[in-house]
Amino acid sequence: QMPSHWGHSRLNVVSSSSPTGTQFLQAVGCAEAGRRLAEVERPGVGDFARAYDGRVRGLASHFVWTNRSKESLTLDVKHAQAPAILDRLLAKADVLVQNLAPGAAARLGLSYEALSGNYPRLIVCDISGYGADGPYRDKKAYDLLIQSESGFVSITGTPDEPSKAGCSIADIAAGMYAYTNILAALIERGRTGKGKGIDVSMLESMVAWMGNPHYYAFDGAEPPPRAGAAHATIYPYGPFPTGDARIVMLGLQNEREWQVFCAKVLMQPALAADPRFDSNARRTAARDELKRLIVAAFASLTAEAVVKRLDGAQIANARVNTMVDVWEHPQLKARKRWVDVSTPAGPVPALIPPGVPDAAHARMDAVPSLGQHTKALLAELGYGKADIARLEKEKA
Repeated sequence: QMPSHWGHSRLNVVSSSSPTGTQFLQAVGCAEAGRRLAEVERPGVGDFARAYDGRVRGLASHFVWTNRSKESLTLDVKHAQAPAILDRLLAKADVLVQNLAPGAAARLGLSYEALSGNYPRLIVCDISGYGADGPYRDKKAYDLLIQSESGFVSITGTPDEPSKAGCSIADIAAGMYAYTNILAALIERGRTGKGKGIDVSMLESMVAWMGNPHYYAFDGAEPPPRAGAAHATIYPYGPFPTGDARIVMLGLQNEREWQVFCAKVLMQPALAADPRFDSNARRTAARDELKRLIVAAFASLTAEAVVKRLDGAQIANARVNTMVDVWEHPQLKARKRWVDVSTPAGPVPALIPPGVPDAAHARMDAVPSLGQHTKALLAELGYGKADIARLEKEKA
């Protein structure tokens, strides 16, 4: 069970100079589960991600995605008044998450070691590229760089050229491990009454996700080859063009499915026993030859017709949807998975978090403007109007 205080009453403080890891606590549902998140941003500038683009009615797509339901507090953490404000904030907080440069939090007195004496129940989660120590500790780390360091890029792409993932998987992986470790620390604290320091590395998060290809290449063995959108070691498993210039993705897992595929999809039952293709190893070795046969069989069919045959044969398949297709996806619409949230530029649709039954069970609050909640939060911390005006005048 989650601790009884997991709700709206407590704060989770996020100190973020860039989207690495910390913002992705939102993407995996922390705020949407009911937790209050107060994001500490640079005065006047804010999170770097606010300026990445203007694709959502002038707002940055990245920031809109990862900042629903957060409260924005602008604070110069190096200002003389900042420690007192942070002290009051942390006194109300369950968790402090930070991804400042390695060592910066300690210099500001925001490490777990520095805070645990005054706040023994506080959980402090540090997210960095490479971890709190080791020879790579001070290297800058962005999503693409960690995708590369973890080996992911080396096995992704075509035989001629490696490729990165189309979304920020290294950042998301770090956010996921931060989230799960924080949840575990909250449960542990419910039993012991003590907080905990958590050190999440983007590199270690991605290497954990790379377990299958790492073990496939165990003890010096050849790594899985880059196969584009196809599976590296199972065939047929990947994209195939159809007669209407669309692409259908399909995947076979075993010999029974291969026989059904030949009989009910390709309409060539004898092909199942062809010695060139009668095992997955042989099909994989002869994938170019088999691909030509499949493409020829699909050439007179529309994507819709191919999918109908695949569904009828109970062969796993999918359309290669564009972003427009996903916005209009009939399954998401049928399950009512979109709900409007407010932003400084007006309402935009947002996906209800996976696992949550409906919008009534999720916190789907607004994306904040820069510093929108600063005065309200300071008032909640006990600062009067004159104090707030003074702090504003001092550019704190």
